[in-house]
Amino acid sequence: MDGHDRGAKVIARALRDAGMEVIYSGLFQTPQSTVQMAIQEDVDVIGVSILSGAHMTLLPMIREELERQGAGDILLIAGGTIPNDDAEALKAHGVVAEVFTPGESLEAITRWIREHVPPVREEAGP
Repeated sequence: MDGHDRGAKVIARALRDAGMEVIYSGLFQTPQSTVQMAIQEDVDVIGVSILSGAHMTLLPMIREELERQGAGDILLIAGGTIPNDDAEALKAHGVVAEVFTPGESLEAITRWIREHVPPVREEAGP
């Protein structure tokens, strides 16, 4: 959402290395473009990195757009410089499923996603 993408790229690489498909959208996405891309790509999780302090505005906008588009089942997670009180409020209000702050291990983030997203099952052939 903002001009800081180093952490997002590190997370994206770690998730790819863990065998997950990752679609990196780049900097300065709007809540609407983020949700539209997520729907088009049929994602299970949207991960948003925010260092600008706009998390209490942008994350609820993404959640509202997900609900409006009928995609409320997509998990929304966030990372960045989000104070603990704000993270708890965002989770308590159902805006995000989880918040990962700087210093969180890549293994913990990967494990959380694996625990909260069902594995893809191959369709049975004829």
